[in-house]
Amino acid sequence: MLGSSSSVYGAHAQAPFRETARIDSPESPYAASKVASEVLARTFHNLYGIEVAALRFFTVYGPRQRPDLAIHKFSRRMLAGQPLPLFGDGSTRRDYTYVEDILAGVLASLSVALPRHEIVNLGGAQTTSLRELIGLLEEALGVRADLDVQPAQMGDMPLTSADVTHAGKVLGYAPRTPLREGIKRFADWIRGEGRDWV
Repeated sequence: MLGSSSSVYGAHAQAPFRETARIDSPESPYAASKVASEVLARTFHNLYGIEVAALRFFTVYGPRQRPDLAIHKFSRRMLAGQPLPLFGDGSTRRDYTYVEDILAGVLASLSVALPRHEIVNLGGAQTTSLRELIGLLEEALGVRADLDVQPAQMGDMPLTSADVTHAGKVLGYAPRTPLREGIKRFADWIRGEGRDWV
């Protein structure tokens, strides 16, 4: 199993992103590294017959999320009463996927008979704008965000959007956690982490 990323699709893929789309225009070094890992996996499959399921994760979040990722970082800053950097106008959209849904897809890929090389999207199958996300965090955390609007970041994708039709067919995958519910669970977890938010 190879953990890949929605970032491989680049900024010009047609939504929703399908596994058959071209991935030759990554927007960042991270995206390029994920494209390279998929190419290497395919090469090892072709040369040595190694079985590989490349799972493209779409913006995974949930309790114990890395603190440098948006939902975690935003929550800590909001709870600490610190300004929240908003890069761009807040219209970028992401397909957020709750960690338990991702885990269900990963476990299915290990237990379902797949072809010897398979690429599968694991996403939430619904997009949410950055401003909508901040609104959900405000609701779940019970605090208002103090927005510090800044220019858009280079290499930031304007949209991620998962077509999970293939995942449903080969893995029986279906995301089950709506973003509002997942954010509530995350908020409950981070509140239990203590007062030193930043």
